[in-house]
Amino acid sequence: MPTWDDVEKLVSRLPGAEITTSYRTPAAKVGGRTFLRLRTEAEGWLVVMCELDEKEAMLASGSPAFHTTSHYDGYGAVLVDLAEIDEAELGELVEQAWRIKAPARLRQQLDG
Repeated sequence: MPTWDDVEKLVSRLPGAEITTSYRTPAAKVGGRTFLRLRTEAEGWLVVMCELDEKEAMLASGSPAFHTTSHYDGYGAVLVDLAEIDEAELGELVEQAWRIKAPARLRQQLDG
């Protein structure tokens, strides 16, 4: 089961990404834009930015790792339960979220 420490390690591998806070909770930003944050109202859950079609696919998968609330209806973010996701899948989600918010020059830097 991944922890916030594991999330921080994944974030540290991404160009320009930083661990900071958002809404007084631990978060990750790139270029001043939040791409994920730890929810305090649901310990162990992350709010992860995503495309709306990806969100729908994750929720439709039936995986217990993915959730949403009415607060996030129509918004490109999915709730991820760290107790239910494996580290490889979490790594993919973190990178995808970073790509949504990262400036083009940083995406190009990652892609080499």
